[in-house]
Amino acid sequence: MSDTLREIFGNNIREIRLLKQLSQEDLAYLCGLHRTYISDIERGNRNVSIDNIEKIAKALGIKPSILLEKH
Repeated sequence: MSDTLREIFGNNIREIRLLKQLSQEDLAYLCGLHRTYISDIERGNRNVSIDNIEKIAKALGIKPSILLEKH
């Protein structure tokens, strides 16, 4: 079963966040977003805007395109 892009995006955020030893709260603070919003994204429950993709990528120190690639 293939993942939706929304699920791939959420899984990538979770993996990278954990590799960088950040909590959801830490990442949310760095992005200027709410922790529950980050949680919803990671679970694939949010349709994220391009602006927020950019904020999250910048906070994680990666290119936005990496968040959309299936690994």
